[in-house]
Amino acid sequence: MNAKLNRNALQGLLDKAIAHQHAGENDEAKALFAQALKLDANNAVALYSLSAIESTQGDFAQALVHIEKVVVSSPKFAQAHLAYSVILFNLGRMDEALKAVQKALKVEPTLPGAQAHLDTVRLAHASNGGGNANPSHPQVVALNTQAIALQGAGQHAEAEALLRQALALDDKNFLTLYSLGVARSAQMDSPSALAFFSQACEASPHLPLGHFAKAKTLHDLGLAEDALLAYDQAIAVDPHYMEAYTNKAALLQAMNRHHDGLLCLTAATDINPDHVRALEGQGQLLGQYKQYTLATRAFAHALQVAPDYAYGEGHLMGARMSNCDWTDFEAAKARIIAGIEAGKLTCGPLTIMAITDDARIIRKCAELYAADKYQASPNPLWKGEKYQHRKKRVGFMSADFRVHPVGYLLIGLIEQFDKSQFELTGFFTGVSDNSDLWKRYRCAFDHYIDCHGMTSLDVAKLMRAMEIDVLIDLSGHTEGTRLDILAHRPAPAQVTYLGFPGTLGLPYIDYLISDPRIIPDELEQHYGEKILKLPHCYLPRDDSVVPSPETPRRSDFGLPEEGVVFCSFNHDYKINPPLFKVWMDLLKEVPGSVLWLMKLNEGAHTNLTQSARDHGVDPERIIFASRLPRVEDHLARYRLADVFIDTFPYNGHTTAGDALRAGLPVVSLCGGSFASRVAASLLHDVGMPELACYSFQEYHDKALQMATDEAIRTHYKGQLQMRMEAQTWPPAPKQQSVALEQLLQQI
Repeated sequence: MNAKLNRNALQGLLDKAIAHQHAGENDEAKALFAQALKLDANNAVALYSLSAIESTQGDFAQALVHIEKVVVSSPKFAQAHLAYSVILFNLGRMDEALKAVQKALKVEPTLPGAQAHLDTVRLAHASNGGGNANPSHPQVVALNTQAIALQGAGQHAEAEALLRQALALDDKNFLTLYSLGVARSAQMDSPSALAFFSQACEASPHLPLGHFAKAKTLHDLGLAEDALLAYDQAIAVDPHYMEAYTNKAALLQAMNRHHDGLLCLTAATDINPDHVRALEGQGQLLGQYKQYTLATRAFAHALQVAPDYAYGEGHLMGARMSNCDWTDFEAAKARIIAGIEAGKLTCGPLTIMAITDDARIIRKCAELYAADKYQASPNPLWKGEKYQHRKKRVGFMSADFRVHPVGYLLIGLIEQFDKSQFELTGFFTGVSDNSDLWKRYRCAFDHYIDCHGMTSLDVAKLMRAMEIDVLIDLSGHTEGTRLDILAHRPAPAQVTYLGFPGTLGLPYIDYLISDPRIIPDELEQHYGEKILKLPHCYLPRDDSVVPSPETPRRSDFGLPEEGVVFCSFNHDYKINPPLFKVWMDLLKEVPGSVLWLMKLNEGAHTNLTQSARDHGVDPERIIFASRLPRVEDHLARYRLADVFIDTFPYNGHTTAGDALRAGLPVVSLCGGSFASRVAASLLHDVGMPELACYSFQEYHDKALQMATDEAIRTHYKGQLQMRMEAQTWPPAPKQQSVALEQLLQQI
């Protein structure tokens, strides 16, 4: 009983002390923390907090006394090791500071601020000749030390004033020049930052950090080839500089030089097989090549080294699901959701949609991810000006104005826009494939701007100079996104549409375009944006792409001439154990039936066939289709199937629309998230809302009924055929464009 009372008293003291500390009442906080230590002399919270207060008051010697106890009693407390390093740095004990920050990064490789502090310690260590050597310019060192402390507190303008004093005394001092580069970079002046980093490299070419900082700045300025050379210089000076390898690989990936990026990361892991960022990068690039088995190994290795590294659980889950490898599925799902609930960076926003339909969790995941990746610029380009344009100027930004699902869906709508009321600009951020579709986009907009190779800030400045009224991002959190452009707030109204099925979680995205079935009023609370609702399903469709009039034979695709064909041409990552069990149950209950899936990678094929065996189903009853060169032929082969069984919680979106367009009935399962409600919206539009189910049992029963009752199948196929012939569905591109125009006029 006494122990419980002590625990309660201790927690009460800590809560009060922390409240005083957050309010800036440090003396009151110190007194309460001291009382707490009388109850528990080794309490890490009290000791760490006292150390922080002493540090802010400049008493680093006393702060050291407290923090030393923490790192001994709590060796896995990464933040404590970082604080220990900062204190040692301020005491001039560089060797020990270096070891402490390296320990922090070993415990938590992605600890915020740790890598930047390591760089600071390294350069100070090197500038002083290593260790605790006496500097040759005491006044310069004193000014630099004060400036670095100010930079650590975010006071970059004040730090710059001191650094310029130091520069006047010694214009070749590496630490001064480097720190001035940091100061200018923090104040959004990349050209000046580059000049200082270049001078730092000239002053001390043997220090890799200067080359590294120069490379990062060149990258920010869009000078990719020069940035690669600077990264190579950093590596030449220090072949073990892992951050140079990982940053170079990330740049190569952004340049679509995936193979070179993978080679770079292989070189990094040859040096340090346990480097988490290198393993993470390897996993991501291997995924680009659909080598999901190897990607899974890389992510699993990274998690073994650092179980809490940012997005690690999500990366591993995503690679496994793309491979239909459901190892540890339920436990991993639970860990990811628990991490999101706790505010941790456990998963990205695309992967979470494939494992849950909980819109609240999905929103929180998106907001955590967005805050980590795309913070708003402190200097927004649009500052509240009112434009008076005769035509509303609308910008569409995407990497997918090419052969891509978004490209196929949107082109008809863009071509039918009322150019007497709207002036359209296409901002293409991807790489041209020189396809006919890409050429159509170039002609569809009033203005077409190729932004590939331009910096995000330059694109944003161009948008602002063009006085874009409404800027519509079509990528969201998908591959090739340039959301950092919108972070500069180039337009008065910024909108997300089509490319990403959900909230972006960003404060500078004002509107999300959807429809009443996907986001009914009662679900709007799970979206940060204001919802604009089209009268029909939010997915547009181009009527120039239609199924080939010739229907192929079943034998052309390895399908049996007799028997029911269940079809699901969705991505592998949308399949999961509960869903697959329903599919296998259907095969068992419908003799002679087969399941027709898309073969997207060899690993998924192997795992799906083994999973069928595990369910007691002959794997020969799963037929795998390959991609066809012509979309029209792909659409035509849907006619060979009897029923399209949709995925959940991530529905087929384009694929479900394709099936309906080809005359194939779709049975879908509808949940609470955007991604789990798209097929239901399509079914509503086509007049078949009863095929949208709301439980696995209903989904199973509806699919079974469709498979075993030929009259019902014939009825639904006939209804779809009638709608196509009467052109009542899908809505014509002109109808779609008018609906979107009406929404845009409301903004």
